[in-house]
Amino acid sequence: MTQTQQPRSRSKSILALLLVFGPALFLIFISTRSCDHRFKQLADYGLVNAPSFEVQENGQKQLKNLNHYKGDIVIISTIQTTCPKECGISLWSFDQLLFQHIRQNKRKKLKQVRLISFAIDEKGNPATDAQIQDIREMLQEEVVGFDPSIWIVAKGDPAKIYDIKHNNQRLYRRGKEYFAGVSYSSLMLLLDKQNHLRMVLRGNEEGMIRRMKEHLALLQKQYDKERAKHD
Repeated sequence: MTQTQQPRSRSKSILALLLVFGPALFLIFISTRSCDHRFKQLADYGLVNAPSFEVQENGQKQLKNLNHYKGDIVIISTIQTTCPKECGISLWSFDQLLFQHIRQNKRKKLKQVRLISFAIDEKGNPATDAQIQDIREMLQEEVVGFDPSIWIVAKGDPAKIYDIKHNNQRLYRRGKEYFAGVSYSSLMLLLDKQNHLRMVLRGNEEGMIRRMKEHLALLQKQYDKERAKHD
């Protein structure tokens, strides 16, 4: 085969993959990207327009939206009421690799990082007040130094949070192949300080949570570089 034939052959192979796997490429591409430091910055997948959701602050219910967290880096996940330790997220890994890392550095470089977990039932629907209270009590018991100002358990419709489109592909889908029948049930979103989506990874796998920690660090480095330019 000549050199001119090889690129054509590769192009045809890529086109074939696009035709076969097109509907899933958005999710696959984002969730499998490397965190190699050759990349100067994470890709920007656009603004996440999320409706209001309910949180608890100082024992009082508060209605919030993502605009309340502008200026913070936010990691969004779900936590499942009937399977809180391994379905929506791997609780131990999420705790040890993300929460403890943020908690131990909250007065320094990680003071502007928040974790928001939307409580869902076994069908992917918003949890009830009683179920959410059970989740909060479980976290208080299971997580050392649990701080609800860092790790926020929220009540809201995750379908609207995760209904993100990019290149005509939707992140939110329904199907029997997904846990609880919805594609968002075990996904984490990394949002920058302007509520733009920068990464999607699975939250119920230790390896993916480790990668989320790496992407978080990479995003912070971007902000450090930008700040250094203005100093």
